[in-house]
Amino acid sequence: MSKLALYVPLEAKPGKEKEVAEFLKSALPLVDAEPGTVSWFAIQNGPSSFAIFDTFDDENGRNAHLSGKVAAALMAKAGELLAKPPAIHRIDILADKLPKK
Repeated sequence: MSKLALYVPLEAKPGKEKEVAEFLKSALPLVDAEPGTVSWFAIQNGPSSFAIFDTFDDENGRNAHLSGKVAAALMAKAGELLAKPPAIHRIDILADKLPKK
């Protein structure tokens, strides 16, 4: 079971919703290349509200993700696409249900 996670809510600037969605979709190959990222979800929960949720087995994996290509690209595009800077929430996972391997 993964023990650590990140939750990053994102609010698109007016008129930038499609670009935020496309940016998040385009990040998947970068995340696939991160061995320490166990799972990664890019979600949309409203017309301009998005979020990233990802899980890690340890702090090394989480730190590697935070210093990786997706985080760098997000921070580089934040001023252009987002209404406010991303808030990165470091959270602990208490329980999960995932498919058996």
